[in-house]
Amino acid sequence: MFTGIIESIGSIRSLTPKGGDVRVYVETGKLDLSDVKLGDSIAVNGVCLTAVELPGDGFWADVSRETLDCTAFSDLKSGSRVNLEKALTPTTRLGGHLVSGHVDGVGEIISRSDNARAIQFRVRAPKELAKYVAHKGSITVDGTSLTVNAVDGAEFELTIVPHTLAETIMADYRAGRRVNLEVDLLARYLERLLLGDKAAESTKGSGITESFLAANGYLKS
Repeated sequence: MFTGIIESIGSIRSLTPKGGDVRVYVETGKLDLSDVKLGDSIAVNGVCLTAVELPGDGFWADVSRETLDCTAFSDLKSGSRVNLEKALTPTTRLGGHLVSGHVDGVGEIISRSDNARAIQFRVRAPKELAKYVAHKGSITVDGTSLTVNAVDGAEFELTIVPHTLAETIMADYRAGRRVNLEVDLLARYLERLLLGDKAAESTKGSGITESFLAANGYLKS
């Protein structure tokens, strides 16, 4: 688990194809690796990776085909800057929100504009994730815990203050860039809980719909 508070900006040093997936070397910058051991988790742009080698100034990790298919990791190349966060501990301040490091989908930066000293971003989420994005709710973008300021269909707006711009890779964002999205963990569990006993049934081609909510008393007629 993570908090979504980025600890360091790192960079991709090497991406090596290996048996159908990829082994990556991440240079970790100012991230303190003194308490990291083999097998520990580090979030790279919001993707939970396992350290399999620790040469000193970074770590090696294996990136599965599933991760390459379901995230924007495949867009990275040698030299790409990345957000880094070590897994939380029982004494970690939960400054953001609970983040699993399991990316739900890939969004796209639609626009960027100045808002006083801050930067306003408009992001388009995949349609299937739109129901989890709420005004003033939390969302993780490339591993950064952020507050949603406005929602319009599958698009949402973020206001990024100078500190966040300086401490994450968000200053690099331009229209067209793909970003990793993880929706609020509680929203996903709430959807599952609303299914009740139906959760044990196959959900292929179904799910939480307006008619389901009405039939089970969650909507007033």
